[in-house]
Amino acid sequence: MHFLTGVLEIVSPSRNHESGKTQIGTLLEIYFGATETEYFPMGSTTLKRPEQGAGGEPDESYCIGTDKDFPDLVIEVIVTSGRINQLELYRRLGVQEVWFWQRDRRSLYHQRPTSPQFADTAGYETISQSELLPDLDIDLLTRCLQTPSPLAAARAFRQGLQHG
Repeated sequence: MHFLTGVLEIVSPSRNHESGKTQIGTLLEIYFGATETEYFPMGSTTLKRPEQGAGGEPDESYCIGTDKDFPDLVIEVIVTSGRINQLELYRRLGVQEVWFWQRDRRSLYHQRPTSPQFADTAGYETISQSELLPDLDIDLLTRCLQTPSPLAAARAFRQGLQHG
């Protein structure tokens, strides 16, 4: 569920969606444990800022370093696209980094200070590497997410972390 400036979008998650978001979360938690990164999972907690006309439930979300009211990182698994500009939604909620996963494609964004050059992306810059998790090998994560077996994906991800 997402709400932005008077528009409410409700989407019921499919099995593919839930499987994808869970697998991303599992691999990230393996990463957090292996690197001893302090994190606080928020899952799909309802985030609201009525004064900003924004609210939503991300697929996965995390505070990094310290627990906060709003997450630093939000992950959205896209199976069908809606009408709401999710980057604008998460900008209003104060989220630093937003990751979109659609099939085998990924799009990562990091919020920048207001600048006309990022107007088309609601103040976010497209990035190829997470700035919140700079040691995370995004290519390894992507390859492992393409593995049909969650157990094999977790095993390959752990091995990749050990050898990376």
